[in-house]
Parts: sequence; structure tokens; C-alpha cells
Amino acid sequence: MDFKIDKIDDFMVVKVLKEKLDTNVVPNLKSEIVLLSGNGEKNILLDLSKCNYCDSSGLSSILVANRLCKNADGVFVIAGLQPAVERLIAVSQLDTVLNIAPNVEDGIQMMRQSIGKK
Repeated sequence: MDFKIDKIDDFMVVKVLKEKLDTNVVPNLKSEIVLLSGNGEKNILLDLSKCNYCDSSGLSSILVANRLCKNADGVFVIAGLQPAVERLIAVSQLDTVLNIAPNVEDGIQMMRQSIGKK
């Protein structure tokens, strides 16, 4: 299994269990996120604390999840970015678009606050 999915309150936590978010993992991750969205889940926290590498397909999956949540009037948060992945997101200027929490606990708090505002 490449990831683990749990429901907390009104949102889903998708924890990537692999060290690399690349073409080996991304197709399954995208499918799962699309399935969650199709089942009415609009609030997703993506835990990347185990990932120390991300390629363009990984960035694409993050953007797909962000778009699906926004289109459903939901909230998307990524948490636990490792330095290399954080740099990639900053260089891609996605840090200005995405909700980013330093760790999962902060991500859960950010999610609860954001959902409470909707």
C-alpha cells in the first residue's frame, strides 16, 4: 500500500507512505483522490511527512487534489513537507497557492479552522 486514508471530523487524511512521490505512486494517489472527491469528500489533508522526493507527476497530483477540493467548495491542506519537497514547491511558486502546514498536527488545526469558516 502506497498510502493510508483516515477520516477525522469532516475531512480525510491521506498519508503517503512512500519516500518518493513519483510516477510509481502518483497514478494510485490521483485515483484515490478522485474517488474520494466523487464520493462527496471535499476536505482533504495530504500528509507528506514520509516523502523526501517529489517529481512533476507528484506536483500534478497535489494540484489535482487542490483543484477538486476548491471546486467542491472544500479545503485542501498539505502537511509535513520535507526540505527537498518544500524547496520544489517554493521554486514552483505553489507555496502561494496551496495551504501548507509544517506538520500533521498543525494541518489538522488548519483544516478544522478552515472548515469552521465555511
